Amino acid sequence: MGGCHSYASSSGSVKEGEEFSDITGHKLKNYNTQAAQLSLEERPYLMQDYVSERLAELDVRTLTVLPVGFDEAEWMASHTIAFFKHINLFSSALSEFCTSGTCPTTMGPGDVTYYWTDEQGKKVKCSAPLYTDYTMSYIQELLADEEVFPTKPGYPFPNGFMFLVQRIFLYLFHTLAHLYWAHFRDVVRMEMHPHLNTLFTHFVTFSKEFQLLEPAETSQMEDLIHTLYQHHRS
Repeated sequence: MGGCHSYASSSGSVKEGEEFSDITGHKLKNYNTQAAQLSLEERPYLMQDYVSERLAELDVRTLTVLPVGFDEAEWMASHTIAFFKHINLFSSALSEFCTSGTCPTTMGPGDVTYYWTDEQGKKVKCSAPLYTDYTMSYIQELLADEEVFPTKPGYPFPNGFMFLVQRIFLYLFHTLAHLYWAHFRDVVRMEMHPHLNTLFTHFVTFSKEFQLLEPAETSQMEDLIHTLYQHHRS
């Protein structure tokens, strides 16, 4: 299946000697004083020097729109697999920073807590690495299920396919939101922020194109989404 896009290495990096203790020295555009102060202290991913970084001049809109004559379910399936692989790999690269000690709960922007829902439908508060393990294992099982993600020509997708894709995208969004909120400083130190920005921009663009995420679910990240769109238009 097509649609599995690779992201090349980046030339963007933190300036030598730069520390996050100097974070207030950066300036943000298009934010009032109160919003900027909040962003500088709690949302370093909105800083001008970092939010503008991406891997290449990619037109994510072209990568997202369904090609003429291409089956929509097949298109969504290929992208779901690709996004899972990229986000799982990115999360794994930061696993040494995301532990039960550093992240006893799974938090997103604004200290929103993400819960895992067990087999009985009960919401369970768990550490971020455990939540990630639950979600990635769940997604991997779905992707490996031929009745859900068929790989043989002529085999149909199930009637509830769209619902399952929406659930997968919600879990992947929670993973990305946690990485931005809790580990962006680690991402920058590893010089991976251009990669994360590009991946998140493509992911959100695809989600919006096919209405895979509810606005209420993404509201805590709308400031980043809006700013990334401003900087990452080709």
